[in-house]
Amino acid sequence: MTDRVATVVMATDVISLITEDHRTVEALFERLKKEEGDPKTTVAELHALLTAHARAEEDRVYPDLDAHHGLEEHKEAEVLLDELVRARPGTPEFRQTLEKLSAAVTHHVEEEEGDLLPQLAQQAGKQRLEELGEAFKQRRDEELRALRAVHDGATKAELYEQAQQADIPGRSQMDKEELQEAVRKSTS
Repeated sequence: MTDRVATVVMATDVISLITEDHRTVEALFERLKKEEGDPKTTVAELHALLTAHARAEEDRVYPDLDAHHGLEEHKEAEVLLDELVRARPGTPEFRQTLEKLSAAVTHHVEEEEGDLLPQLAQQAGKQRLEELGEAFKQRRDEELRALRAVHDGATKAELYEQAQQADIPGRSQMDKEELQEAVRKSTS
């Protein structure tokens, strides 16, 4: 009998990468709506991914499309996202802003997956979709690194509070770097 090795094929075309991000964002919205985990950490993760995703689309994908409406929707989402970051979790303001942002992003995703991405698939060949995928991924990852570096600037007290909210054991004995790593792992 021969051993079979399962290989995972990572999506590299731009349409698959964008769609994967959409599913991740939807999961983050669900986590917030169900009040699972630390909401501040989830909001920070949502903020980073949505911002990086939007900038990568605007810079690397939208120039190949007529996507002016998509740009307007990104700006609307950015304003709501900033409001969500400032809102205190558990308050009516937080829930209302979360609902508005979720509805705006859902609408954008439906339009993008229903119109823009199929249009792109028709216009571009497989090689071009792969090239756009690489450019999108590179730009998104640059943005994520930059945004996470800002988050990494949290004080030890802020990290301790996040660890406390995530109920991380041993947090009182951890130094700043250990808290940072524990908080990061708890949100993965």
